[in-house]
Amino acid sequence: MNKAISRRSFIKQGGAAAFSLAFLPQTIRTVAPSDKVRIAHIGLGGMGNNHLKWFAALPEAEIVALCDVDQDHLNSTLNTLRTLQPATTAQGYEDFRHILDRKDIDAITCATPDHWHAQIATLAFKAGKDVYGEKPLSYDIKEGRMMLRQLKRHNRIFQLGTQIHAGDNYHRVVEIIRSGAIGNVHTVRLWKTGSSPVFSQPQIQTPPTTLNWDMWLGPAPYADYDPQRCHLNYRYFKDYSGGIFADFWCHIADIVYWAVEPKGLKTIDARGKAPEGIADAPDWLDVDYEFDNLKLYWTHVPPNVPGAEKRHIGAYFEGDKGTLLCDYGTREITINGQTVTDIPEVPVTIVRSPGHQQNFINAVKSRIQPESNLEYAREMTLPMHLALISYRLNRKLNWNSRKEKFIDDKEANEYLSREYRKKWDLT
Repeated sequence: MNKAISRRSFIKQGGAAAFSLAFLPQTIRTVAPSDKVRIAHIGLGGMGNNHLKWFAALPEAEIVALCDVDQDHLNSTLNTLRTLQPATTAQGYEDFRHILDRKDIDAITCATPDHWHAQIATLAFKAGKDVYGEKPLSYDIKEGRMMLRQLKRHNRIFQLGTQIHAGDNYHRVVEIIRSGAIGNVHTVRLWKTGSSPVFSQPQIQTPPTTLNWDMWLGPAPYADYDPQRCHLNYRYFKDYSGGIFADFWCHIADIVYWAVEPKGLKTIDARGKAPEGIADAPDWLDVDYEFDNLKLYWTHVPPNVPGAEKRHIGAYFEGDKGTLLCDYGTREITINGQTVTDIPEVPVTIVRSPGHQQNFINAVKSRIQPESNLEYAREMTLPMHLALISYRLNRKLNWNSRKEKFIDDKEANEYLSREYRKKWDLT
């Protein structure tokens, strides 16, 4: 996992599926149909197909419906499912609302473009469905609040698709940090290398007859169809996402929030570069955060610390007794000038995951929230949204964590939410 590849090629090569399949339960057993969780998959691009394969491998899950606004995606994924499970009777839909209307569906997974994540999840909660939702959690701060409010009101289960969270390495890093082995952690440095592709000129054209472009846009502002803005590339446009920064924030900020639990965010200072061409999400972003108990830095290049240069993504914890450097699958702990990969004296205190998707299935059955639950995911995602606002305004921002408002800054507070396109305000 140290190889410096983009998320785009990672998905195309099926690497994400291979990595997460390592976390699936190894014991295959027979499960009575009445004891299965009936699942529908919404959004059938690269990650949506990973969802399909992951859950198809779980004995306690039954895939009963698929949905995508692109008929080519839908038909291709139906064929994949029939290959995996020749006896399947799963139905295909263009409009996810037909899935939410079905009383026989217990849960959905959502791998749509980012600007649809929160509204689909919220509507699913209202319809009595549990949700396994992809990163990032939401498009803005207001959406995260909306999701949490409806989840609690309807007593639903939510798992954020931070598949790396299930790995042993993240569990072990948390145990070591919490043990105090490197002392009090006062500073963490996060990074992710990479930059946006260049889309040089608009390519406005009539949408394919197989694509419901209006519904693809959904709550986002209307735009004429340009294939460069659609499907995998959407993340490089501010109407739908926040570039590489938003795409990867949860991958590595997860380990900080789990291990250190940052509290009392006070300031956000983001600096970045606009991409070349027509994309408008930041090409790269550097951010300084100050919390009551922590200084947190995000950079688009590795920090100047030993070992960081070998990793395209990572976290570097600085404590008053030592340091810990990690990425998805490795770690290096340095104390008194000696570097090791583990500290055997630190006991195993965190129950290991049965697999990220199995954790969700177990939660649906037990009604106990999973590891990457919504309350945790919302708190972890919030600083990402605030950094994008600081970047837009090109200035440092002061934050009131208790009120979840910028301090004396009406202009910045206006970016905490956006109005949905009227036709697609479904909540």
